[in-house]
Amino acid sequence: MTLKLVIGNKTYSSWSLRPWLALKVKGIAFDEQVVPLYEGDWKAALLEASPAGKVPVLLDAGTVVWDSLAILEYLADRHPTLRLWPSEAEARTRARCIAAEMHSGFTALRSAMPMNCRKDLSGKVTVEGALAADVARVQAIWRDTRAEFGAGGPFLFGGFTAADAMYAPVVTRFRTYGVAVDEPCGDYMQAVLDLPAMQEWYADAAAEPWTIPHAEV
Repeated sequence: MTLKLVIGNKTYSSWSLRPWLALKVKGIAFDEQVVPLYEGDWKAALLEASPAGKVPVLLDAGTVVWDSLAILEYLADRHPTLRLWPSEAEARTRARCIAAEMHSGFTALRSAMPMNCRKDLSGKVTVEGALAADVARVQAIWRDTRAEFGAGGPFLFGGFTAADAMYAPVVTRFRTYGVAVDEPCGDYMQAVLDLPAMQEWYADAAAEPWTIPHAEV
C-alpha cells in the first residue's frame, strides 16, 4: 500500500516541505494530499487525518505519523538502506542534534521571515537582534557541519540526509528575504535549491491559487 502524505500549501508550509522533500529525494513512492490551510473545512480535514489537526501527516496503512521530525524518523526506520541519517555514529549524532535544534528553536527567524516560495521579499525585513542571532547560528551550523562531515558531497553530511530536509525551509527563507550569506553557505543553499525535488516544490507553489494573508510580509 502506497504511503500518503497530507501537507499544507506549498507556498507557505515549511513543516510540510521537510518530509515531502525527504520522500522525493530518497525515491520513496507516496501519494500526496494538499489541504489548503485556512480554506473551507481545512481544520476538519486535518483532524480526520491526525489527532493533532496539523500538517504534515504520514499515513501508512493503519499507522498515522504526525510531526515532521517524527515522520523522518519513521521513514529512516522503515528504509534503513536509504540512509536518511548518516551511517557513521558521530555524524549521525550531530545530524540528530542539529535537526532537533531546528525543530525546537529559531523562533525569531520563523516569526520575522515566514516561508513564502512565491515572492522575492529582499530588503523587506531588517536582520538585527534575535533575528540576526538566529541567522548567524544557522550559518555556523551549515559551515561547521560541512567542514567536519561534508567531504563526500554538497550537503551537510555529503549525501542528502534528514538534516538537510529539516533545514530546507530555511534555505527558502534566506532566498526569499535576500539574506546575505558567506560563500560556503551560499554553495550549500544552491545545492539544496538545485535538487529536482525542490524545483518541483517551487513550481507547484507558483501554481497554487490560494493566499494566506497573515503569512504574507
